[in-house]
Amino acid sequence: MGTGTEGLFVEFLGMNHFMISAKFLMNFQEVPPTSDENVSVMETTFDNIPVRVYLPKRKSEMLRRGLFYIHGGGWCLGSAALLTYDVLSRKTAERLDAIVISTDYRLAPEYHFPNQFEDVYNVLKWFLHQDVLERYGVDAERIGVAGDSAGGNLAAAVVQQLRDDPDVKVKIKIQVLVYPALQTLDFDSPSYRENGHFPLFTKSLTVRAWSEYFTTDRSLEKAMLSNQHVPLESSHLFKFVNWSSLLPERFTKGHVYNNPTFGGSELSKKYPGFLDVRAAPLLADDSKLRGLPVTYILTCQYDVLRDDGVMYATRLRNAGVRVTHNHIEDGFHGALFSHELKIGSRTENQYISWLSENL
Repeated sequence: MGTGTEGLFVEFLGMNHFMISAKFLMNFQEVPPTSDENVSVMETTFDNIPVRVYLPKRKSEMLRRGLFYIHGGGWCLGSAALLTYDVLSRKTAERLDAIVISTDYRLAPEYHFPNQFEDVYNVLKWFLHQDVLERYGVDAERIGVAGDSAGGNLAAAVVQQLRDDPDVKVKIKIQVLVYPALQTLDFDSPSYRENGHFPLFTKSLTVRAWSEYFTTDRSLEKAMLSNQHVPLESSHLFKFVNWSSLLPERFTKGHVYNNPTFGGSELSKKYPGFLDVRAAPLLADDSKLRGLPVTYILTCQYDVLRDDGVMYATRLRNAGVRVTHNHIEDGFHGALFSHELKIGSRTENQYISWLSENL
């Protein structure tokens, strides 16, 4: 969801807001929309939001599959123009002979929830219009939604929302959630305990990104870090994220579940977004999960977000959804884009192979 230590160092010096500093550093990793011998790449806007469109160049007599991709970056960072996303979208379009739409969205700290969600939802609805699908030659019965980290959060959220939207006639065929962030209630699950100090993607950085999604008021971050941000009147939501019942035993071994410590209602009244299912898809009632599309969830052992994905896999299966849960035992947050390591190409191949078979 976030970037490395440079931004923390900059903030320590008091020079700038952390996320703005990190954003500046990330700008150097962006690449222009350059076509190659296999894929045409173009930038356009869907409903006034910038997107990149990846179109295979080889002739096709049939309509193509379509994949709608949402980048990660903790709702604060990243863009479809980042080299890592450009490379993945290009490979996906070429290997699947698919149309890939890679979307941008407004970012914190300038914009907070629900702006990110609404941008992505509106772009996806725009893409699903019949005339847009026809323009790009997309098969309306073979469309998937994918995202990583904060993008996985947004993917899960928009797919849930689409399920009940009477204006949308197209059914999403599959959803792909790569180490998604899915809940804001409990930052004391086994994966947060075990990996809280894992290099580059710590518990404190994750909680910082979550709190920035809702506000620049650091009091929410402070309450989240101590796990005392949820008011008593929202206690019923904990059943949706109770890891003692939703995680397989191998993930809970040696851990004791602590009953929630409730905070006051001031923060939830000021920033109700952190209890909103559009921000935390794991809070969806079981009835909202039934009928969701075939799902691929990738989780990594050495990742604070591991348990979010595992719990969602459990809940989706319990609701009758067909789920492939690919758990990478030697994986860490960002593994999909670690191209310099064997784990990167292995994870990428598994991701694209599953898409090839299921989209």
